[in-house]
Amino acid sequence: MAKQKLDFNNIGAWPRSYQLGFCGFVAALIIGLAWLLLFRGQSEELVGLEQKETELRGTFEKKASDAANLEPLKAQLAQMEIDLKQMLRQLPSRTEMPDMIVDISQSALGAGLRVDSFKPGEEHKQDVYAEKPIDISLAGSFHQFGDFMSRVASLPRVVIMNMTNVALTPRDKSKGGGLEMKGTVKTYRYLDESEVQADAKAEADKKKAEAKK
Repeated sequence: MAKQKLDFNNIGAWPRSYQLGFCGFVAALIIGLAWLLLFRGQSEELVGLEQKETELRGTFEKKASDAANLEPLKAQLAQMEIDLKQMLRQLPSRTEMPDMIVDISQSALGAGLRVDSFKPGEEHKQDVYAEKPIDISLAGSFHQFGDFMSRVASLPRVVIMNMTNVALTPRDKSKGGGLEMKGTVKTYRYLDESEVQADAKAEADKKKAEAKK
C-alpha cells in the first residue's frame, strides 16, 4: 500500500483515523504542558530552595572563622531559611495529608474521569519535607483532564504533583477513545518541628554509633 501524504494545511481532508490520532496527540501534548506549568515549577522550586539552603549552610560552616564573611552569610542564610519555611508552610501538614490525597481522588471523580487505579505508596522523608508517591491510572476526555487540573490547583492547600514518571497517551478506540494517564505522581507535605528534631536526633545517634565501631 502506498504511503498517504498528509497535508497539514488541510487536516480536515485526512482519513478519520489519522484525524483522531492527531487530535489525541495534540490533546496529550497540551495537557502535558499544563501539568508542567501548574506543578513542575513548584516542585523544582521546593527542591531548589532546599539544595541552596544546604549549600549555603555548608559555606557558612566553612567560613565561620572568617569574621569579615560571617555577617553577610548569616543574613543570607537566615533569609533562605525564611523563604524555605514560607513555601513549606503552604504545603499540607502531616495531619492534612490524608485529606489532601482524598481531595485529589475526588477531584478526578468530580471532573468525570474514570479512576482505574489510585494507590498511595510509602512516604519518603527528605530534610524538611516528605514525598508520597501515588500510582494512578485515569481515563477521560481532554476537557475532563483540564477540569481535573483546575480542581487540584484550586484546593485549599498548595498541591505539588511531580509528573516526571507519568505518561499521557491517546486511548485505543476499542476502549472508548479519549486519553489515558498512567504512572506515579509524587505529592509533598512539610515536616513539623517535632519530626525534624526527631530525624536530626536519629541521624546524630546513628553517627555516634558508627563512630564507636
